[in-house]
Amino acid sequence: MNHNKELEELARLLTHLPGLGKRSSNRMILQLLKQNDALMKPLAKQMLKVAENVSICEECGNITIGESCPICVDKTRDQSIICVVADVADIWALERSKTFKGLYHVLGGVLSALNGVNVEDLRIEQLITRASNDVVKEIIIALPATMDGQTTAYLISEELKKLELKISRPAVGIPFGGELDYLDEGTISTAFQSRVKF
Repeated sequence: MNHNKELEELARLLTHLPGLGKRSSNRMILQLLKQNDALMKPLAKQMLKVAENVSICEECGNITIGESCPICVDKTRDQSIICVVADVADIWALERSKTFKGLYHVLGGVLSALNGVNVEDLRIEQLITRASNDVVKEIIIALPATMDGQTTAYLISEELKKLELKISRPAVGIPFGGELDYLDEGTISTAFQSRVKF
């Protein structure tokens, strides 16, 4: 970087992004500099605009511009179903699939003794409050199929049982088109434990 302090600081900041090390951040900077007017300036302007206006939706915990996210204010979505996810990235993945048309609730992670994440660190109380609404009929718990994710899902399901709602989770196991010899033992085990009638 020719010992340029501004460029070195930019490279350092970029290395905090997932998947970007020092070399890849340097390559990214060079590419941006080559397209200064066409790419770098518009990117910097848009990033500043988002940084100044971004907020967390008070209802579901999604990232949004403004007070409520577009999903929560969309009256065409099924208000009777709430899908519980660990993080905003999970919403984005589900929205890409275009299969779920209900509402979401972001917990902000999963319980983890190792990482010091406790019940009070997650948005579980807000979920119980939302689920208590008479309109809500089903809660889908779509948390990671990990030990921490399943522990969190169990705790939530126990809390929700008091409300007499339908509680479900997405099917887990062998992906469509997957071959057994390419799958890890955990996936195969979960698939067999979650088997359904043919």
